[in-house]
Order: sequence, then structure tokens, then C-alpha cells
Amino acid sequence: NKILQSIETYKRNYKKNQTILTSVKNDDVICLLLSGHIQIIKNDIKGNITVIEDTEDSGIFGAISANISSPEIEIITKEDSEIIIMDLDNIIKYSSNQIFIKNLLNIFYQKIKEFLNHIEILSNKTIRDKLLSYFNIMANNNTIYLPFSYQELADYLAINRSAMSREMKLLKEEGLIEVKGRKIKLLYYQK
Repeated sequence: NKILQSIETYKRNYKKNQTILTSVKNDDVICLLLSGHIQIIKNDIKGNITVIEDTEDSGIFGAISANISSPEIEIITKEDSEIIIMDLDNIIKYSSNQIFIKNLLNIFYQKIKEFLNHIEILSNKTIRDKLLSYFNIMANNNTIYLPFSYQELADYLAINRSAMSREMKLLKEEGLIEVKGRKIKLLYYQK
């Protein structure tokens, strides 16, 4: 709390399905999600939605995310959320606490890994390859619990929902996956 006061942070609470204030969309702001769940989405001119980032408790977003200051980008709460907003300049200027900086850098490292995984998934050409890449990255042993709906998964993979459903049906018929709600069991599992 002492560190957060010295770098002049402020706390905001948002209800579920609320758009986060535009003040958070500044390029020089870092937000720490104390509790809740947010998604950063892109709405292009054609109405296509892409989930750029999906962040839950203790996650970080803001200046390290995609170009969130773009008018096409929205930050939406998926649950009631509590956020601490920090000015990047104040962190650099006032923070003499090495543990705080080290922890912040560790969070940045995790965020970069998430972005690289997303790029790896999106770089696949086919819907099947995108799905299998996502499954391999997200699997814990041989099981995945989807953190969001099937529509949001399609948006995250930048693919059509019905085409994704057809491909998942084929994967089930071929004995590669087993699906029960949001739980997906990988019958081929490779990690």
C-alpha cells in the first residue's frame, strides 16, 4: 500500500459487462486487475470481433497490451472487477523498491509469453491447426477448461464460430478430442 501511494495509483470498481473508462486506455498507464475478469476486444469497421487479451485475477494490462488507445479497441469486464491504475512514469520516477519492480517485470514476462502464444496460435493457416495449437498450449495434462464461451474462443482464434464448431465435431468424430461443456479432453495429447 505504501508503494502504491508513493506512485500515485488509484482504484476503480466496475460491474460485469461494463466498458472500462477511456482514462485506462492511455499509452502510459498500467492496470493491475485485483479481482475479476476483463477482455480487450477489437471491433473492426465490418463488425468483426477479435479477443486480443483475456485477463483474470492478478493480471496486468494497459501500456503493455496491444494498441489499446485505438478507437476500435474496447476493454470490457466479464465479471465484477477491481482495478488499480498506475501511471508508468510515476512507477519509474518514484519506485525505489526493487522487489516491486522485480515483481512487475515478472508479470510483464508472463504477459509477453501469453502474447507469443497467441501469435503462435494465430499464425496457423487452418481452423484445425489453430484449434490444436490452442489446445496444446492450454492443456493441463490432457484436459482444458475453456476460460470463456465458444463464441469468445472463436473470436480469440479469429475464426468463424460455425466453422470452428464443424471442425470440433470432426475432431470428436476422429477420436482426437472429447467435449463436455467447456471441458475438452485431448485424446492425442502432446506437450
